[in-house]
Amino acid sequence: MEKKGDAATCEAERRHAGWTSESHISAGERPPDPREKSSILPIATAHRLQRGHGNSAPQLRPSALLRYRLLIHSFGSTCTPPMGGASAGALVPSVSKAEEMGASVAPLAVSSSETTDVAGLPPPAEGATVPDGTRAAAAVKADAEAEAERDKDLLCPICMGVIKDAFLTACGHSFCYMCIVTHLNNKSDCPCCGNYLTKNHLYPNFLLNKLLKKQCARQIAKTASPVEHLRLALQQGCEMSVKELDGLLSLLSDKKRKMEQQEAEMNMQILLDFLHCLRKKKLEELNEVQTDLQFIKEDINAVEKHRAELYRARERYSVKLRMLLDDPIATKFWSSTADQHNSILISNARSSLVGTCSRNLQVKSNDVKAQLSHQDYQRKDALSGSVTTNSLIQSGRVMARKRRIQAQVNLQFKELQECYLQKRRLGASQSSRQEEKDANVKVREGYHVGLEDFQSVLTTFTRYSRLRDIAELRHGDLFHSANIVSSIEFDRDDEFFATAGVSKRIKVFEFSTVVNEPSDVNCPVVELATRSKLSCLSWNKYSKNIIASSDYEGIVTVWDVTTRQSMMEYEEHEKRAWSVDFSRMEPTMLVSGSDDCKVKVWCTKQEASVINIDMKANICCVKYNPGSSVHVAVGSADHHIHYFDLRNTSSPLRIFKGHWKAVSYVKFLSTNELASASTDSTLRLWDVKDTSPVRTFKGHTNEKNFVGLTVNNEYIACGSETNEVFVYHKAISKPAAWHKFGSSDLDDAEDDAGSYFISAVCWKSDSPTMLAANSQGTIKVLVLAA
Repeated sequence: MEKKGDAATCEAERRHAGWTSESHISAGERPPDPREKSSILPIATAHRLQRGHGNSAPQLRPSALLRYRLLIHSFGSTCTPPMGGASAGALVPSVSKAEEMGASVAPLAVSSSETTDVAGLPPPAEGATVPDGTRAAAAVKADAEAEAERDKDLLCPICMGVIKDAFLTACGHSFCYMCIVTHLNNKSDCPCCGNYLTKNHLYPNFLLNKLLKKQCARQIAKTASPVEHLRLALQQGCEMSVKELDGLLSLLSDKKRKMEQQEAEMNMQILLDFLHCLRKKKLEELNEVQTDLQFIKEDINAVEKHRAELYRARERYSVKLRMLLDDPIATKFWSSTADQHNSILISNARSSLVGTCSRNLQVKSNDVKAQLSHQDYQRKDALSGSVTTNSLIQSGRVMARKRRIQAQVNLQFKELQECYLQKRRLGASQSSRQEEKDANVKVREGYHVGLEDFQSVLTTFTRYSRLRDIAELRHGDLFHSANIVSSIEFDRDDEFFATAGVSKRIKVFEFSTVVNEPSDVNCPVVELATRSKLSCLSWNKYSKNIIASSDYEGIVTVWDVTTRQSMMEYEEHEKRAWSVDFSRMEPTMLVSGSDDCKVKVWCTKQEASVINIDMKANICCVKYNPGSSVHVAVGSADHHIHYFDLRNTSSPLRIFKGHWKAVSYVKFLSTNELASASTDSTLRLWDVKDTSPVRTFKGHTNEKNFVGLTVNNEYIACGSETNEVFVYHKAISKPAAWHKFGSSDLDDAEDDAGSYFISAVCWKSDSPTMLAANSQGTIKVLVLAA
């Protein structure tokens, strides 16, 4: 019966370990000896061997070659260690017989449960049959629970870490050597039980140190990769024959070649994917370039065709002119026709000037007379044969203008190229979408839509190249040291303009007087005194005599310039108000923004605000959309532009993001185009229907001051902290023209660049004339010139 029980136990052990005696016998291997130091067994079997189970029957184990072959094959499938170390091929450090015998002599510092029942599983009953899967799962679970309990007992009571260099006290407690020595330097008692203890009562705990090493090895075996398992086994001195080593080397060599081949294939695949991607991108660029070249070819043909037609028309005109000069009857008829035309111009001019003031009548009559005299002069020159001289003079001017335009185009060639391609591609896409609806996708003379748009941009951009000052006005006050002009605005008819600033006065000037008379005798037509420094002005778009102002005390005032009295004063803002603007569509409505983070909408017929919007950020500027009475753009210190519909102010209709500093100005070029200025030294153009910027303008310097912003249909102008005025065409991101303010005082000339800056600018409607003022109080009338 004893032999039968031993055989059943041995067979169960073999099934649990994942090996069969038949496989070992067929391989010609001997049964494993559990007493060997380098034996590799499942954890549960190793624990039973430590408890004394299974010593009576021999155990079967695989050969070293087979074990390492399985380990090497496992490299290709997974790199994670076996679960719990209980599966086949797990490496468990074993202890030699001599070590076991030595350990039994050393004092014990662990609980009895750790030494008697490590695995937590009783030996199988005699003749019992347990399923392999159930036994393996139970062994793994029991091993995990036992390990958790063991880990708690292996902690030092002082540092609460795993014991290092364990020492045992006379009272039976184990500590880290450094921990207990440090404790005994301060106290002479045991940290656990409090008994009297000195350094002479400390003994090295060899058994606990050995168990800790085993525990550490088991942890490494569980968490290490298959490579670490193999390295650990080799370092432990696993005995193998030369034949087994040759087999392992052959497997490793095959594995290495396979991995190298896979890595090479992967690298080639990466390279091939990159080349395909590069080829695709280059083909896209090539297609784009070919499309652009096709656009250019079509446009060249269209322009050359139109130019040839203009040349033929000029030739026809020259032939008719020569025929008229050669025929005296035709000359007489042409002269009488010109006289009749001149008389019609004079009569029309006289009828159109009825009811106007005598000064304007005199100016316009002089203009008409000058025009008629110029036409008469040209007619006389044509009849007297002076056409050749005029042609030479005109030809010289044309050549000079052509050279200037060519230099200007070369300077901004990259910007113009991008503008042309953008408009041409956009025009082509629009034409292709409308081709089915409209067969005629070209406009006049074969021009495409994109080419027509770019021609307009190129014409307006090359028309001017500089700013020329035609008048200068000294806004400085003898009784005020601060002369910064914060705001300058034209009235409804561009006949008067008003200025305001830190001098606490609103001054209204007549534009024609400033231009035609010397600057020493220019005096304001109207001057209004205020209680505080002024930040902004806004003329009413319908009532010529009404103007609104905002000041540093947060007061918004509506003035009647004719009576020089305030009509309304709104004092709801708690801090400085930076901006105010009248609605173009609803003249009784105006909006203001303040440092109190509030936007307020006012009505001149009411004393309190109509709408109040809390923005949670300082408001720097507000502006009504010129085509709507319910849409307002707000620039704030949060770096964004908030576009509100006043019918629902709970949230902005759109938020334009792009500036990285406070937005100081917002202006509308049209109902769909919005320009903004920021202290990040950029201007941005936005489409109110889209939140992404259309274009960013750079060239001026603006980091801390309000330097002004003004717009018209084609141009955007702003000031700079370098005491310069910059003008941008809305389709080109670089400046089209600029002008440097100079100090007339020789003492201030040296400090001009650093101490003064442009503080306000304003276009005169859609004309090339603008007003600009700086922090010194100088106001200049500037005109775009060729």
